[in-house]
This record gives sequence, C-alpha cells and structure tokens, in this order.
Amino acid sequence: MSKKIIIDPVTRIEGHAKISIYLDDSEEVVDARFHVTEFRGFEKFCEGRPFWEMPGITPRICGICPVSHLLASAKAGDQILAVKIPPAAEKLRRLMNLAQIVQSHALSFFHLSSPDLLLGWDSDPLKRNVFGLMAAKPDLVRRGIRLRQFGQEIIKILGGQKIHPSWSIPGGVRGPLTEEGREKIRGWFPEVQNTALYAIEIFKQILDDNQEEATIFGNFPSLFLGLVSSNGLWEHYDGFLRFVDSDGNIIADNIDPSHYQQFIGEAVQPDSYLKSPYYRPLGYPDSSNQCHLQSGMYRVGPLARLNVCHSMGTPQADQELQEFRHRSSNTVNSSFFYHYARLIEIIAAIERIQISLNDPQLLSHRLQAHAGVNQLQGVGVSEAPRGTLFHHYLVDENGLIQKVNLIVATGQNNLAMNRTVAQIARHYIHGKEIPEGMLNRVEAGIRAFDPCLSCSTHAVGQMPLHLELVTVDGKIIHQLYRN
Repeated sequence: MSKKIIIDPVTRIEGHAKISIYLDDSEEVVDARFHVTEFRGFEKFCEGRPFWEMPGITPRICGICPVSHLLASAKAGDQILAVKIPPAAEKLRRLMNLAQIVQSHALSFFHLSSPDLLLGWDSDPLKRNVFGLMAAKPDLVRRGIRLRQFGQEIIKILGGQKIHPSWSIPGGVRGPLTEEGREKIRGWFPEVQNTALYAIEIFKQILDDNQEEATIFGNFPSLFLGLVSSNGLWEHYDGFLRFVDSDGNIIADNIDPSHYQQFIGEAVQPDSYLKSPYYRPLGYPDSSNQCHLQSGMYRVGPLARLNVCHSMGTPQADQELQEFRHRSSNTVNSSFFYHYARLIEIIAAIERIQISLNDPQLLSHRLQAHAGVNQLQGVGVSEAPRGTLFHHYLVDENGLIQKVNLIVATGQNNLAMNRTVAQIARHYIHGKEIPEGMLNRVEAGIRAFDPCLSCSTHAVGQMPLHLELVTVDGKIIHQLYRN
C-alpha cells in the first residue's frame, strides 16, 4: 500500500509551499513533488490598466525583489514606445539592478541558508535559524546584514525608497544619481568587499565539509539559461539569451529576448499554481524518465548564469569563477553550488558598481525618451537575482493592457526543484520514521534555489511545519510538527 509524506509549509523560503513525498509498499521513495499553494493573479488583474502603470504595479508582486519587476516592466514599456532610452538611463538601471543582486543574494545566503550550512543539518530546529546563528556567529550575521544594507541603500539613493521605488519608467528613469549619493556609495566599498571575500572563503570550507550534500542536492544533467553580452560575458540587464547543456555545449545562442516564445514553452501541473516552463525544441520532460536526458528541463539563476557565460568581466570575480569551475569539472550541475554562485555574483556586482561610479553620465539629467504607443506589444527581459525574468505585454492603440505573461525564475526552476526533492528524498528517506534532520535536507534542496513564491504565482516569518504520512485510503499513520 503506497504512502505519502507531506511537508507543509516548507520553511525559510519566500512564500508558502509544501512538499509531498510518496513511498511504495516497501517504504522507499518513489516520487516527490514541490507544490506552490499560494496564488497572486497579477497576470489577470493587470488587464485593462495603462501600460504606463505597470512599473508601479508589478513590483508589488514581491517585497524581496521589486527592482527586478520594476526594470523588466519598464523595458517592456520601452518596446511599446519603440524608443532607445538615453545612455545615462540605461547605466542607472544597471546600477540599481546590481544593487538588487547584492541585497537579495545576501539575504539568501546569510539569513535563509546559513543556519543549515553553519549550524548543521541536524541541529536543533528551534535554534537553526537566523537568531540561533546570531548567538553562535554574531560577527558573520552582522556582516551579512550590513552587506544587504549596502544594496538597499543604493536602491534608496536612486529610487527614493528601498522597497517598491517608483523610479524606472517606460522610456527611462525619473532621476539621476547625485554627487552626494555617489560619495555615500563609495564609502561602503572597503567593508562590503571584505565581507564578500570573507563569505566565499567560509563557503569553500562548507563545501569541503559537505561533499555528500553537494553530490545529492539537485545534481543531475539539465539545460541552463541566462543572458550574456554580445561577447559572452556575464550579463544581468540586457544582452542575448543563451542555452547550454550539462556539458557546457551551447545549444542555442544570440537569441533576441523578444523571441523567447520560440524557445520557451509553458506547461501547468494540476497540483501547483507554479507554471513549468521548458525548452521548446526538446519538448516537455517525460516524468517517467527519471534521468530526463535530452529533455527540455532547464535551470536559471546564479548557477545557470555562471554556466552560460565565458567570464564575469571583473578581476576578482573571474578568479573566483575559475576556482568554481575547477571544483566541478567546468560545467557545474549540482544545485548545492547555487550558494557558491551567489557569492561570486555578489563579488562581481560590487566590482561593477565600483567601476560604474566613475562614469560622469550617472549624474546626467538626460534620462527619458518621450513617445506614445508605437508598438502593440513589448517584451522586457532582465536577470533577477533568482534568474531570467520575462515581462510580456500586449496593448491596444490606447496603451491599455490586453494580456500579460510573466515568466519568473522560480517557475523556470520548477521542474528542476521537483527533481531535486525526489533525488534528496530517495537518498535520505527509508521508511516512515524520518529524522527531522533528513526532512530538513529535503527542504534545504528547495532553499538552494532560493524560490520566490510571491513572484511565481502572481510572508516571510516563522512558519510551522506539519508532516503527515498518509496511506492511500487517507489514514494518517505518522505525524511530525515543527513550531
């Protein structure tokens, strides 16, 4: 008689989800599923709004990464206007996106994942959180808070507020960087550079001490998607889409992001509000094929971006990228390395911010291109911290939204997250009596992707966990609670 384990909700992620683990008659794992159980509906209720309002509406999808939606939405608006925004506006948008990457990655590593990585998978769950980490390693937590504050301060300096800044608009941005703001940002560099290098050295030791987890946490062949520049450098705001396979071979390159629908299909599953995008030329993965070889499953985000680019384009980050690839035979397939990739991206973002501040155009007041509706659709694509973000709007002649399609990073990682949960569960779970630390490893496999469920379906806090082991006739034979 088959049985099912339910982890509901999954803890230390942005939003609400659950995990179901299915056991066969011999109490071995046969499958596992990651379900997103909250619904937002932004794609639908934006219909009828003027496209000018979209950069003000869509950042409300998420309080963690509002800048990502702000920029992608404004870029879609640029296309509807059919304008090329002023150079200063693009450089300022890039600066804000780099700040967003720093603040979001710092939150993910120091606050959400470090309790597992530094306190131990099997440590007391009542202490295995940021407060327990503060007690054990106060200096590390303080550094993480300050690093995140650096990114948030840049967002505030540019946009006027840290969350939901009404700053980037179709055609450009509302205001420049001031000289006072530039000098304030410059004052942060010695501290944040030191913290980023300190954190990556800590993670290298974590990696050495957690080889089993690195091997099991989402380690399988898949495709990877990300933006790259015209010469193959790491990109975060513009450029071209590139797909590579698990051996690093480029299978599609120089893709205009506006043509994404030729390469990305969208599927739905009956047990989740999260869409399941896939690489259209290879088709939707066959769930009966556990290896998913030559299937359309792909991953996005920090790991994917480091796998698709030739180099980071800054000296310290390129040095770290070389070691990153050396640790896993060039192309990295283990999702455990998402943590490592985030830290490298923080280093790259800090280096690029420091270089960009020397550009006098950041102080320019030529920041907007003025036009009306010249095209009836627009596609805005940029790299959010969690991965490639697509905003696609169709409008009428008056600029009123007729249809919205949002493809976010968490959705694009959905198939890979399901595969990750199943892989970890098969390795660690054998029978209905499951140690709490083993369940935590299953959850941690999801946290490696840093999913943002508010974004993905259109509440951070202390969320309880309730696990049930259920027979097919609905009888509960085992329960576990986590407060």
